Amino acid sequence: MSSSWTQSPDASTSDEELAKSLSIWPLDVHNVQLLNEVRHKQYTNPTPLDVYDLVVIGAGAGGLVSSRQAARRGAKSCMISAELAGENNEFAITFGHSNAASSIDDINDGQQIEVQVDFPKIMERMRKLRSSIAPIDGHARGDSLGTQTFQGKGVFTSPTTIEVVEHGKMLGDESNPKLTFRKAVIATGGRPFVPDNIPGLKESPYTTNLSLFNLQQLPRRMVILGAGVVALEMAQAFASFGSDVTVLQRSRLLSKGDEEAANAIKATLEDEGVKFLSGVNVKEVTTIREAAADDLPLMSVDLSCSEHTEPISLDCECLLLALGRTANVESIGLDSANVDFHPSKGIKVNDFSQSVSNPNVYAVGDCVADVFRLTHMSGEMAKVVVQNALFTGQWRLSSLVVPSVMYTDPEYATVGKIHVDENNNVVSPIENNEEVDVYKAELQHNDRAILDSSDKTSFVKICCKKGTGTIVGCTIVSSRAGEMINEVSLAMKHDISLEGVGRNIHSYPSLGEAVMGCGIQFINSRWETMN
Repeated sequence: MSSSWTQSPDASTSDEELAKSLSIWPLDVHNVQLLNEVRHKQYTNPTPLDVYDLVVIGAGAGGLVSSRQAARRGAKSCMISAELAGENNEFAITFGHSNAASSIDDINDGQQIEVQVDFPKIMERMRKLRSSIAPIDGHARGDSLGTQTFQGKGVFTSPTTIEVVEHGKMLGDESNPKLTFRKAVIATGGRPFVPDNIPGLKESPYTTNLSLFNLQQLPRRMVILGAGVVALEMAQAFASFGSDVTVLQRSRLLSKGDEEAANAIKATLEDEGVKFLSGVNVKEVTTIREAAADDLPLMSVDLSCSEHTEPISLDCECLLLALGRTANVESIGLDSANVDFHPSKGIKVNDFSQSVSNPNVYAVGDCVADVFRLTHMSGEMAKVVVQNALFTGQWRLSSLVVPSVMYTDPEYATVGKIHVDENNNVVSPIENNEEVDVYKAELQHNDRAILDSSDKTSFVKICCKKGTGTIVGCTIVSSRAGEMINEVSLAMKHDISLEGVGRNIHSYPSLGEAVMGCGIQFINSRWETMN
């Protein structure tokens, strides 16, 4: 079926160039193991079936789950992988990076200890962790579950057919596999947004979360354009490694999130040496030096900001763009498939994750307009699609309760609901403006937080529909917030009131007692008292 990748320095120049184009570098033992699982160097595509019950374009979390779950349930399914199969390239290494940074901070906590950071070893650890996840996403695993995997770019040629444009070939090549489907799923994901209105930026050796982890040297200075989740996770991590980090904010941190939480996270990062500039307008990026064998590139960022009346110029060896994501919807034949889409937001779907214009096509994940762009959201949407497309399901996106977590230290976790309009079309994942009652429990007196020396500004905030115990949202800033939020998600999903949460016995000592604390506040506000 395929031949194996080879480690440098024995790898060919063409293999090294291909690996770099896939944002996988260097070609060491760990990255070779990864590529041999999720992007075979040479691959013979299987013989297409006459008709597929489900064809999936894309091989991230949504593509893997939809194609494999369909096969497990008896469907004839296949998945088309254009680049790397699986989501491990981004998430796992980001999470592992944050853990490494947190370990360094724990050592330094309250003590004047100089920690020597071996950055190349940290990066090697990240590659090792990533490669250990790869087999579950690999082609062989898919084959064992009964779904075919095609390597190439999937392009619709009609509302019911797809051509797999194999690597090195053109659309229309007679040898490209041609697939006919009853139902199809678009799971092409997204990519980092790169603005085109900043002179010199696109010509500069900037970095995104896709290429950041190819670094072999620690940048002395890092400038991050953006103030969302990726920006703050990487700002804290690289500051703990020893980089001089400056975050450039156009608006406030976590602009769509809780302002109190944003301020708490910002204060923590500032204490750890991260600098913030707000109201930033980047004027130009100048490349002073390109990267060389033993040197990182050098760039200069010219900007204005609200804190300074004079223009500012910042030099950096790493310019990280963390401005959100844009949907991958170009060049996949959506017009031929009669699939409506927005060029940056993505494919327009209804509450069943079904194309609003072609009922035989569904979409999941980051390529979909107005849904949460999260790995676990992609996987959950895939389950909805398999049920609705292949069976008699009427599963709705609006029924999903979706938590999200930023892996800073402390972590920042939120949960809310998806909203749809009167035509069952998805319109936004943001909570509507209904009036709420807010219940807040701080962790500064929580015994587990004290014993763990957790951040003293941590809190749990639960919002209920005004005058009721119906939970409509939650924000947590705390160590292990990502674990704590799941209790609230479960309560929201199954209509458990805040009183029910408060009356649930929690282990002592535990950070989860703060969630219970919000419930106790609700109960106490309705206590009967003796006159």
